[in-house]
Amino acid sequence: MGAAALLLPSSAAAVNTRVSIANYAWSQPRVEVNLGEKVTWDWLGPDLAHSVTGISANDLQWDSDPGTDAPAHRAGDSFTLQFDQPGEYFFQCKLHAAVRGEVVVSDVPGDPNSDPGPQPPLNLDLRPPTLGAAHLAKSSVKGHKGIAFSAQVSERGRLDAEYYRFNSKGKRVYNGFARWKTFIGINHLRLGARWKHFRARPGRYLAVLRASDEAANESKPLRTRFTISG
Repeated sequence: MGAAALLLPSSAAAVNTRVSIANYAWSQPRVEVNLGEKVTWDWLGPDLAHSVTGISANDLQWDSDPGTDAPAHRAGDSFTLQFDQPGEYFFQCKLHAAVRGEVVVSDVPGDPNSDPGPQPPLNLDLRPPTLGAAHLAKSSVKGHKGIAFSAQVSERGRLDAEYYRFNSKGKRVYNGFARWKTFIGINHLRLGARWKHFRARPGRYLAVLRASDEAANESKPLRTRFTISG
């Protein structure tokens, strides 16, 4: 590695550096620092199953996720390495080979106490969607075709309904579920229709509705009752 180090450019202006991992890529595929300085990797999302794993002879000892082939992180996690030898260091995610990059360390003494700056904002949607009131065309239906209803949703995603049937003692018993794809605006659907996960038989029902967006955030539950007659 000594011979290779002689060819590395000097970079007196380098400082401790942050690299964001987001959208299946490093924000800087090539990072340049000086001797003794640090690189910090930040997992920003939405994809978080990435490792920073050394794949060259001089960095095989470094791995953000040792002991596992399935890296997993929370949004906002970080991993820092300090580079005390000049050279080129190559890293790759052990699960996604395209998530990779290199760190080039010059032979110029650097400042390990320099400020790398704040962590960038997380690249995640943490806001739950809004589910407006469900309007049923009527409160009861005969048979298994269901009741027409409309629900206003603030984001694209899906709407789930958990069905509970009231028994002869008035106690509610879980009786299956239904699921629909939704778009922004008023969605027109059918509540209580026979489905592969719901047997529409006569009785009084409670439906608990929840909207989920494409980032898997859930709205507050909305409850409505209806009756299926024989």
